[in-house]
Amino acid sequence: MKKKRIQTSSLFQLSLLFIQPVFMTSNLAIARGALGNIPPISLACSRWIIVFLVFFPFIYQNIKKKKKYFKKEFWQLFFLSATGYAGCGALPYISGLTTTVTNMSIIYALSPIFIVLLSACIYSERLKFLQYCAVLLSLFGVFFIIFKGQLINFLNLNFSIGDLWIFGAAMCWSLFSIFLINWKSKFNIIERFTLMSLLGSLILIPFFLIEHFLYLPTNFDFNYLKFTFMAAIFPGIIAFLMYTKLQQVVGASITGLTVYLMPIYGAIYGIFLFYEKLDVYHFYGAAFVVIGIFFAKKKYK
Repeated sequence: MKKKRIQTSSLFQLSLLFIQPVFMTSNLAIARGALGNIPPISLACSRWIIVFLVFFPFIYQNIKKKKKYFKKEFWQLFFLSATGYAGCGALPYISGLTTTVTNMSIIYALSPIFIVLLSACIYSERLKFLQYCAVLLSLFGVFFIIFKGQLINFLNLNFSIGDLWIFGAAMCWSLFSIFLINWKSKFNIIERFTLMSLLGSLILIPFFLIEHFLYLPTNFDFNYLKFTFMAAIFPGIIAFLMYTKLQQVVGASITGLTVYLMPIYGAIYGIFLFYEKLDVYHFYGAAFVVIGIFFAKKKYK
């Protein structure tokens, strides 16, 4: 009986590793699908408002007891919200206006490389020679995709601006990830997530107003509700809860392996939902990125 329970638990953990990236990558598919239906800043801002409203009733009493810590940690929470929720929340949706789900998923998978680089810069963590080579290999893979494997595109700087937006999103997520781990908090992970959802939406409100009144007005119709709730529930709430559970049962290092599946799921979303075509440069670029991530994160003696 005990052996059967262990096998069931292992199967559950393994299935989570493969299922969680489905929801995480769905954010990029939503970014592409929202094109022409809801403006990007409006989507990002509304998404975090919904997430906050869902979780707040469950953590209100705890937050009330810890309100003195909110003042002490405010600027840390503000920075984390600006990078991980406002920046990384809005930039993929802006990217989806001009690039493909496939490109977004491969470029966004570069986040662990940025984490390695930024950790080395900020916390003076020494990198081995092979790690430097791995970083360069992953970066080469991303630029191989951005310039579609064509030297002429590189020389003429011919690329999709959407690829740069998702590149920026990966940078934001990396900064968020580094400081989230290193800044200790009196709030538990759900409380922190809820507070950052609130702050992220507040940071985005001025940009939403500029977008709404000067560029792309939001139509508060069925499509608005559909995409906003999809973005809040699938890549927001479900992906977050599954990611948290994974960290608890298998640890942070194994949970980090989910990023390797993003290019695969991104390609599946792109092909079946948006009829995107995979070119040879996608395969080469993705291979360079994934191999680079593997060796960059590998522990060397």
